[in-house]
Amino acid sequence: MHLLRLTAVAAAVALVSAPLQAREITFGHVGGPDSLFTDSANHFAELANERLPAPYEVVTFGSSQLGTDSELLQRMRLGTVDLALPSTIMSSVADEFGLFELPYLIQDREHMKRVEEEIVWPHLAPLAEQNGYRILAVWENGFRHITNNVRPIHTPDDLQGVKLRTPRGAWRVRMFEEYGAEPSPMALSEVFMALQTGVMDGQENPLAQITGQRFQEVQNYLSLTGHVYTPAYLTAGRRFDNLPDEIREILIEVAQETQDFVYEHAAQLDKDLLDVIREAGTEINEVDTSVFIEASGPIYEAFANEVSGSQELIDRVLELANDS
Repeated sequence: MHLLRLTAVAAAVALVSAPLQAREITFGHVGGPDSLFTDSANHFAELANERLPAPYEVVTFGSSQLGTDSELLQRMRLGTVDLALPSTIMSSVADEFGLFELPYLIQDREHMKRVEEEIVWPHLAPLAEQNGYRILAVWENGFRHITNNVRPIHTPDDLQGVKLRTPRGAWRVRMFEEYGAEPSPMALSEVFMALQTGVMDGQENPLAQITGQRFQEVQNYLSLTGHVYTPAYLTAGRRFDNLPDEIREILIEVAQETQDFVYEHAAQLDKDLLDVIREAGTEINEVDTSVFIEASGPIYEAFANEVSGSQELIDRVLELANDS
């Protein structure tokens, strides 16, 4: 009996003194090594890991290591990935997210902050939650521009016949069809090869994604269209609710604190990366955005007609552009 008691005590001591098994909070995204997504995710992880108690730790996986955007959405629903950073693809979760597919809707980051407060949190975030996703914070993908190997793009007419890769968002495809291009949705991880081999003539992305994916190495022209501003949403899946309250609160707090870093870093990248692209030999041109805006009327009309309640959202976003 005495021996059994000693054995039990020894086992208990060993259990208490053993290191806690790490609980990785997996964070997948599609950004390349030097992209805004990677910088944002790593900044978030660093801050979160300073505050999270053992055994919790945020571990980031960029460059589509855990899957494409659509695969990451699915894996969050299944509970095999904790966090992801979807952008355009959120319009496949709820049609209303297609609001951010409308060209020239968001004027600048200050405008976006007002839109976040009055549109994203009260109207869009609940729709994501109804579909199994919890938005923790609104970060950014950025203002998008067109690169291609056919010709400089000055007006929508210059896009006639250009085979253009787009993300998997229906309204982006329809917008470029309206402009006269030949858009094709494709996972970001596949685009470099498609451009290099001529399967695609061009693509459209923020500067930080263009350089993060090294597209300047296989594209002759960059046209600064700034046609769409795309937010990125730090999003959690089904496993989030299983985390202790303390852990969830830390992740939400740090996610929202990270937004200031994201916006400041993105604004700086918009300035710095033009030189990177130019030094690669890519020709850069400005565009007459008024011509693009004029050509965008049918997209606004179609979105308002097809997505219930969207006209009110559009009107409010436009009103917020004039607020200060």
